[in-house]
Amino acid sequence: MPIHVGIDVGGTFTDAVAISDGRTVRGKAFSTKDVTTGILGALTVLRSELGLGEAEFFAGVTRFVLGNTIVTNAVDEHKFAPVGLLTTRGFRDTLRISRSARGSSRDPHELVPRADILQRSNIREISERIDSSGVILAPIKEDDIRDAVDDLIEAGAQAIAVCFLWSFRNPAHERAVADYLDKYHPEMPYSTSTDLTPVYREYERMITTTLDAAVKPIVSTHFGHLAHDLEERGLTCRVQIMQVHGGFLSVEETSKAPIAMFNSGPVGGVTGARLLGSQLNRTKVLTADMGGTSLDAAAIVDGNFRVSPRAQVGEWPTSLTAVDIESIGAGGGSIAWVDERGLLRVGPHSAGSTPGPACYGRGGTRPTVTDATLTMGLINPDYYLGGTVELDSSSAADAIENEVGKPLGLSVDDAAQGIYRLTVAQMANALRKITVNRGHDPREFTLVAFGGACGLFAAAIGAQAGVREVVIPRNAAVFSAYGLMHADSIYSIVQTSPWNFGLPAADLERTFAGLENRATAWFDAEGIPEDRRELVREADMKFAGQIFEVTTRLSDEVFTDADKDSLRARFIADYEAEFGLGTAWTEAEIVLINTRVRATGISDVQEATVTGTGTTHSQSTREIVDPSTGARVTVPIHRNAFAATEPLQGPCVLEEPDTTIFVPAGATLHNHIDHLLVELASN
Repeated sequence: MPIHVGIDVGGTFTDAVAISDGRTVRGKAFSTKDVTTGILGALTVLRSELGLGEAEFFAGVTRFVLGNTIVTNAVDEHKFAPVGLLTTRGFRDTLRISRSARGSSRDPHELVPRADILQRSNIREISERIDSSGVILAPIKEDDIRDAVDDLIEAGAQAIAVCFLWSFRNPAHERAVADYLDKYHPEMPYSTSTDLTPVYREYERMITTTLDAAVKPIVSTHFGHLAHDLEERGLTCRVQIMQVHGGFLSVEETSKAPIAMFNSGPVGGVTGARLLGSQLNRTKVLTADMGGTSLDAAAIVDGNFRVSPRAQVGEWPTSLTAVDIESIGAGGGSIAWVDERGLLRVGPHSAGSTPGPACYGRGGTRPTVTDATLTMGLINPDYYLGGTVELDSSSAADAIENEVGKPLGLSVDDAAQGIYRLTVAQMANALRKITVNRGHDPREFTLVAFGGACGLFAAAIGAQAGVREVVIPRNAAVFSAYGLMHADSIYSIVQTSPWNFGLPAADLERTFAGLENRATAWFDAEGIPEDRRELVREADMKFAGQIFEVTTRLSDEVFTDADKDSLRARFIADYEAEFGLGTAWTEAEIVLINTRVRATGISDVQEATVTGTGTTHSQSTREIVDPSTGARVTVPIHRNAFAATEPLQGPCVLEEPDTTIFVPAGATLHNHIDHLLVELASN
């Protein structure tokens, strides 16, 4: 009886899903600082649901995919291992100069430099130089490497980043440092830009390399503990880790470039939403994943999620290729507060799982979004997580009154409603950024809403953002973990290799062939069968004189001079899809900057059999604060709504064991065996 397991470690809860013999079970546990304890807690819930002992359960697991927050937390909290950086003489201040302190804000007080990943005193310059053609102008000397490395180790560096000028054109000098470290300091983790991200743009390349080195010791420690604990319990299959680009890699490959684990949990949700959208024949899907700490949103068009070649990691722009996810600090544990101007704010800070919202009774005193929904009567304090977690309504009301109500002169009900409405507005804005701001009409999209907290807000978010229907999966509370199991193994290789249409096609083909050879070696090392291998060619292109590129997919056939016109037309179509019809500067020269090969190992996913709930739909009533009007009204409360035989009319509340859903007035809920569909009132 093979068991497939997906684990999503969030800021508040660790979610788990298992499929065994077609049966799906799910579980939740509070996330822990050491991460491993929370994972083991969630696995214990799965074991219990399957009725298996520890030895039998772990021996039966044949697929184990993990999305986690180790790297995300380190980046968001700026908690890095001490790292040293080696760079070309004269470029010590590249990180500090950055792209200047600029952004979308018009407030000069908010335009401040980005945080330092490491101190300037932990950066060493080496007298070496390679020009833009890859020609060595000043050879690197081993004595200089030794002196710089010894200085950094003496200063306390636990990892070393190496980023030399023009190394993506000629990696010889970075390889010389790597060889030295392998020979004389084999225990020292290091990252070279040549191996991690051999692309142009010095600042982004240096940021990416430095971040990767700064999280390597943290990830190594965690994976060591996790692997030991899982093996001790009898797990024999490989642990696979979700990556920022939309696929997973083995622990061994992930350890080589751990920065690619940033946002790995939310990517699982996008993967699951793409699968669900395909099953429902929806070609345009928006995702809203609301957990305890944040809301993550993405757009899927024609079965493809948008991938950015310059991913934002925390506050830093990088050269990573990543699924384009808009994240804001608006989750169930997001703290509501009043700023110095007397304005209500929600997030980005979160109460997390410890101490958690005030209603958890774990010492938290600051009001959160969960406290607001509990105070409004939307959450049943006796049925939170199926009644396994007891909530304290009076503590929630006190926190809201003291921290929001009194400072703003509002009643507890009005303060709670204000928190709810502001949260909805912030989340709807996140959806507008990935639709309206990019030329998409939100009315053409279906919103797939998931995460333990999203059901209470999904309809309101959809209505404010302009969508017409909302789909809530049956396993919404653990949907990202479910999506992880349906992800493929993906290895992305990119290389800056300038080319234009005046050059021979053979030059470009030679570059792609080299990348594909590396991809084939990866397929072989991972043991991926021939019939499950897929290679995709991509190119980052732009009109001459522009700063940023647009990614265009090429045919997987050998590229010849006869294919130039079709590549040009494809780029123009992609450009206008991104920026609008007629925006392409068709008379200008087109230049290709980066070549990329995405190697995909198609996963063999165990199919889950969806059956009836085995429970009976029941109905009661409860008084709530209506989120739209602020008035106290009595509404129907439906438990086990998946067993309902007729559509349900709003306003009403649906209580499931691991999530609660609010359906507003004017909306209609249709029950399907594996999802709920909320048809919103006409906008």
